[in-house]
Amino acid sequence: MPAPSHSDPAEAITDPAPASVSASASADALPDALPLDGDSILALAAQSMFHLFSSISQGMFLVDRRGCVVWVNEGYRRFLPALGFSSIDQFLGHRVEDVIHNTQMRRVLETGEPILIDLLTNKAGTFVVSRLPLRDDAGGVIGAIGIVLFDHPETTLKPLISKFARLQQDLDDARRELAVQRKRQLSAPDGERRAKYTFASFVGTSPAAVEVKRQARRAAQSASPVLLLGETGTGKELLAHAVHAASSRASGPFVSVNIAAVPDTLLEAEFFGVAPGAYTGADRKGRDGKFRLADGGTLFLDEIGDMPLNLQAKLLRALQEGEIEPLGSNRLLPFDARVIAATSRDLLALVREGRFREDLYYRIGVLPIRVPPLRERASDIVALVEVLGEDMALRNGSPPPELTPQALALLQAQPWRGNIRELRNVLEQAALRSEGGPLDLALLSRVLQDSGLTPVHPAAASLSPVSSAPLNLPALGAAASLAEGQAAPAASLRPLAEQVAQLERQAIAQALQATGGNKVAAARLLGISRATLYERLG
Repeated sequence: MPAPSHSDPAEAITDPAPASVSASASADALPDALPLDGDSILALAAQSMFHLFSSISQGMFLVDRRGCVVWVNEGYRRFLPALGFSSIDQFLGHRVEDVIHNTQMRRVLETGEPILIDLLTNKAGTFVVSRLPLRDDAGGVIGAIGIVLFDHPETTLKPLISKFARLQQDLDDARRELAVQRKRQLSAPDGERRAKYTFASFVGTSPAAVEVKRQARRAAQSASPVLLLGETGTGKELLAHAVHAASSRASGPFVSVNIAAVPDTLLEAEFFGVAPGAYTGADRKGRDGKFRLADGGTLFLDEIGDMPLNLQAKLLRALQEGEIEPLGSNRLLPFDARVIAATSRDLLALVREGRFREDLYYRIGVLPIRVPPLRERASDIVALVEVLGEDMALRNGSPPPELTPQALALLQAQPWRGNIRELRNVLEQAALRSEGGPLDLALLSRVLQDSGLTPVHPAAASLSPVSSAPLNLPALGAAASLAEGQAAPAASLRPLAEQVAQLERQAIAQALQATGGNKVAAARLLGISRATLYERLG
């Protein structure tokens, strides 16, 4: 039964008279003279402050220790129609979370801690609110008071919001500057070669991503050659940088050579160097090859599956003996470099076809690591979109693109034959075509089609990116039973607000799990603002 309307908050809480706000919130007339004892002065001050807040605020209400609304002032009553109540009797006597969505009054009752300033958004609008606990003489919490300080904060607090926006812009600029400085620090002075990435640069918390990083970290502690196997665009070179950066050779050079990008006729000179005057037009001082440049560090051989057979024998000897013979020289030069090789081709198939030496395969494949394609780690796409968007913003000096939940679900459903490189291409195209606002499902579908791809649309049941993990929905099951005329179990007949809150908590938990705890990415995944997510987390 709803509680009767109270004309004064002092009647709303039936516990012993408190010593704080609720104790003094009575209808007694103010005394003519200022009392001399401290307790009376505090009570008078509290009473005066209560009446002041009641008159200058946009609305006030009280809840008792159970969290039930027991009193509202005239100012707050004007919000009732927007909250869905036609009379005060429908509002009073009910639990506060059932009648005021997104409220944090329950938290104040449970913790006894005030929330002095907060933003509250519900069906009635967005408000700046304050929530204070009410205590008795023993210090126990017997209720709480909610105060609406401002409504329509977008106008009433426009100067403050504008200042906050400027501060946020300054913060974003500072972050970009720090990122630029960090990249400069990773690039050694005087053209020295250093690793540009670490394991933190390999974004992802999916089981496949975690496993490949675990294997790579173990490889970093060894001096044996590493062979990275995986499709193009999966991040093999990034992992090679990370292995070097985590190894004992991190202070040495990281030298990379893409075998597929160098003509066959120049590969030997590129690898082993050229002696002075080795041939007509050769440099009189000679030229060091990549093995000598990588001395004391790591040599990364990208696309080693494209190496011609005639050079494979010389590479094998260099790896076995730890020495090289420059082109046009009769001298053997020692080197000390750890080799990391990578390929997107099936080396074992090339061995069977006689196009890759079997002995060289065993020499470079001591620690093989398979880098998973993006389609095997679809749950990482949300975090990857976040990181790629930030990088695009840094390069272009523009805000990072935002995506709707449906657009993210579409990206997660694609096979991504080009993997992360293809994902980045699609994001950049969509950002350039966007007229402003979040990138939506229709725009990304057009970009995929114009790129010669057939968009794979997620099933209707999985349009929400967080639906990959099943939700426990007893409330929906009960609702279905009622719709069919069946009696729902008594245990599921809880207030609707509780059931909705439970579903919200489950969805938020799954979003955080899918994004590895990244709250910004989780909010974007759920299609809500960061402020709303933090409010739900409470």
